[in-house]
Amino acid sequence: MDLINQIKKLKKEKNAIILTHCYQNIEIDEVSDFVGDSLYLSKMAAKTDAEIIVFAGVFFMAQSAKLLSPQKKVLLPNKNSGCLMADMIDLENLKIFKQKHPNIPVVCYINSNAEIKANCDICCTSSNAVEVVRSLKTDKVLFVPDTYLGKYVESKLENTKVITFNGFCPTHLRIRVEDIEQARKTYKDALILAHPECHQEIVKRADFTGSTKEIMEFAKNSSCKHFIIATEKGVVDRLNRDSKLNNWNKKFTLINENITCPNMKKNTLEDIYQTLLTESNEIILDKEIIEPAKNCIEKMLQLKTN
Repeated sequence: MDLINQIKKLKKEKNAIILTHCYQNIEIDEVSDFVGDSLYLSKMAAKTDAEIIVFAGVFFMAQSAKLLSPQKKVLLPNKNSGCLMADMIDLENLKIFKQKHPNIPVVCYINSNAEIKANCDICCTSSNAVEVVRSLKTDKVLFVPDTYLGKYVESKLENTKVITFNGFCPTHLRIRVEDIEQARKTYKDALILAHPECHQEIVKRADFTGSTKEIMEFAKNSSCKHFIIATEKGVVDRLNRDSKLNNWNKKFTLINENITCPNMKKNTLEDIYQTLLTESNEIILDKEIIEPAKNCIEKMLQLKTN
């Protein structure tokens, strides 16, 4: 029996599901129950009746699934698949940031660890960050850890100052203005789609900026036939696959060859099989963190904008 069928058999035997982020290796989709961006996968983690959740993503994503389903066993296929952005802020730095700007609500990007979420007011994803900040009805917010998503939010809201922590995604910051300029010259009829984790100068020059899901939906629904994708390679892989399967007759080109998140690519089918077989790499959270961190995420999920 091949590896894919072995994983499917184990899922059935153990009442397990596999949640997979769009930046993962594309072959993992073949064993996945749900594939999507952070917001979508957060919702699926909250809704599932499965006893075991295998999260093919990075550490903070598996933590978020555990927060939303603390009674379930959540497994991370590769224990070394962390997030460099999430690791840029710890509890001490968060406390210092809040002390410098007292009495201001703190919005926490989902790309952060559970301890950070437990000490923030509300969570957001790149899909709903603007709506989350708007819902607070305040003229100032603190935003952690991604300075670029925070400033993107500020650009979309009048009369709201977004004070950002100095975190960032190293993968998205490898996209340069020169890449945009070269793409314009080389592919004159293509549209450039960018993620808000990119530098502001990239966002300004893109034809469309949105979350992973929003980029994929825009590309699917647009009448344009060629797109330059300024986000992680996994999005391009899935768009090109879906275009071929569904006869979209569309082409998707990665903005440059280096836009791959090494930690997202650490999970493999073999990792998933071994983790599910042995039920290893379980996410364990301290009890005092679970409730406040869960509340941080649930406040986001309860917004009508979702």
